[in-house]
This record gives sequence, C-alpha cells and structure tokens, in this order.
Amino acid sequence: MRDPAAGLHHVEHVMGTVFSFDVRDRATSAIRRALDRAVRHLHTVDAVFSTYRPDSAVSRLGRGEIGLADCPGEVLEVLALCARASHDSDGWFSITAGGTLDPSGLVKGWATENASRMLHEAGAQHTCVNGGGDIRLRGKAAPGTPWRIGIADPMRPGVPVAVVTASGDLAIATSGTAERGAHIVDPYGAGPATELVSLTVVGPGLTMTDAYATAAFARGNGSHAWLEALDGYEAFAVLPDGRTWHTTGFAAHVP
Repeated sequence: MRDPAAGLHHVEHVMGTVFSFDVRDRATSAIRRALDRAVRHLHTVDAVFSTYRPDSAVSRLGRGEIGLADCPGEVLEVLALCARASHDSDGWFSITAGGTLDPSGLVKGWATENASRMLHEAGAQHTCVNGGGDIRLRGKAAPGTPWRIGIADPMRPGVPVAVVTASGDLAIATSGTAERGAHIVDPYGAGPATELVSLTVVGPGLTMTDAYATAAFARGNGSHAWLEALDGYEAFAVLPDGRTWHTTGFAAHVP
C-alpha cells in the first residue's frame, strides 16, 4: 500500500495530450476525491470543447447547428475569457483565425487551472499540474525546495534552454512549433506564425497566461514590447536562428 505521506501522482491521457498531477502533500481522502473530480473535469472539457469531435458543443456551435443558449455554461465562460484575451492582445489572440471556431488556445490552460484549484480547495498546498506542457504550480516541491521547471530547447530536444523556479503560485505556458509544427495562425496575416519557434510566458494564473502565450507567439517579435507592458507577466522567446530574448522581469524566475 502506498504511504499517504508520500504524496500523490497521476497521469491522464485526455484532450489529445498528457496531463500529470504531482501532489506533494499528504494524500488525504479529500485530496484523492478532488483528484478524481479533476480528472473527470478534464474529460468533460474534452467532450464539450474538442474541435476534433464533430458532436462536441464547440464543433456544433461553429457549424451553426446550435446557439450559445444550447451549450453548457462552460462554453459561455470560456468565450468570455477568449474575448478578454483578444481585447488585451489587440486581436492577436483569435478563436476564428483558422476560419472555424477554435478556443483551444485558452481551453487547456483554463482546464488545468480548474484542476489545480480543485486540489487546492481540498487542502493540497504543494502541487504541480502539467497539462501538455502548460503548468500550474502551488507551494514548493519540498520544504525549503522550490519547484524547478525546464523550458525545452526547440533546437535540441531533451535539453532545457532555461529553468524557471517557483516557491508559491505560478503559471508557465509555452507556445511553439516543436511539438505540433506551425499550428498557431497569425490572425492578421492569415498564415502560420513563424517569427518565433518558442515563447514561454509566466504569470499568476494559467488561464490567461496560456492565452497570452498564444497571442504573443502569433504576434512574433512584436510581442516583446507588449509583454514588457503586461503587468504581472514575463516571457522568454527563442528565434529560428537560435537567438533568444526575454522581458526584463523574467530573470527573477531563473535561478
């Protein structure tokens, strides 16, 4: 039998990616139940928001078969958050850039944030929830030891280009071409965004951190000044020639 004081670890394949849960608190029954709820939540999100499922609410909404009033309440919540991200980014975050309704640039971060919150509300103070590379951290990895999260080098698989440390709440989201190719569309150029190969944003919560990372990647090098002015968020970018840039405050997150 697993020692409940040893924490809790779980991996779930859902939403076309891998989610991992790393709980460093004592695994109480309340935390275990919260983990079960979080996993069920992820599968519900997949069923509602997947653009690969023709019967999902988002797919049917995009085809005009149903209206917003016919969708689960989560759809209205997510679309309102998407509208905020579009406003904040001067339209560089877009859910229609590819010609169809696609809020996935925010949904994964939102779902991961919700999963982390469920654990926290059940009493878990020291957690790392990783949703396909978008990460929500709380507390510490161990007493006196911060979380250490490597940012993958898109030019050298398996090698980190930087390491972010965190003792307390922090969200980390990376957009790039290494895993899925040039899949982020420039909403103004109507083609793939190619000025960057990787863009990592750190911030206070994963929902908007994820959305801002998508918007900044679409914006390319022009996002540097925008991110500098974005209160509470910092960023690190890798260019196609291997050069990097980062916002002024990013250094505070690097050991």
